Amino acid sequence: MLQEFKAFIARGNVLDLAVAVIIGGAFGSIVTAFTEDLVMPIVGLFTGGIDFTSLFVVLGEIPADYKGSPSDYEALKKAGVALFGYGKFLTALINFLIIAFVIFVMVKAANKAMPPPAAAPAPAEPPPPTPAEVLLAEIRDELRKARG
Repeated sequence: MLQEFKAFIARGNVLDLAVAVIIGGAFGSIVTAFTEDLVMPIVGLFTGGIDFTSLFVVLGEIPADYKGSPSDYEALKKAGVALFGYGKFLTALINFLIIAFVIFVMVKAANKAMPPPAAAPAPAEPPPPTPAEVLLAEIRDELRKARG
C-alpha cells in the first residue's frame, strides 16, 4: 500500500492540484481584500454609506448587562445575541461572484491563447498480408471446403 501511495503522490496531477489549492487560497485572499477594501466602499458610497458587513437583524434579546452599541455586530455577536447577519453573506456572495468572473475570464483567455488540439491522425491502413498469411488462408479455405 505504501508503494501505491508513493506512486499516487509522485504523479504530476497531485502536485498540480496541491499548487492549485495553495494559489487558489492566496487568490481568494486577494479577491476578499479587493472586495472588502475597494468594491464594497464604492457600493456603500452609492447606497448612502451603508457598510454591508454590519447589516444584520437582532433575533434575540440583548443582555441587560450589555454595554456596547446595539448596532455593533461584532460586539453583539461576542455577547451571545442571536443575529441574522445578512450583510456578511452579501459580502461573501459578491466575493464569490468576483472570483468566479475572474476565473471565467482567465480560463477563456487561456483557451484562446492555447493552440487548438491537433486532429488525431487517421489510422494507418493495415499492411497487406504476408505470403505466409495468404498461404494459411488458402489452407483454411480448402479445409472448410473439404469438411462440407
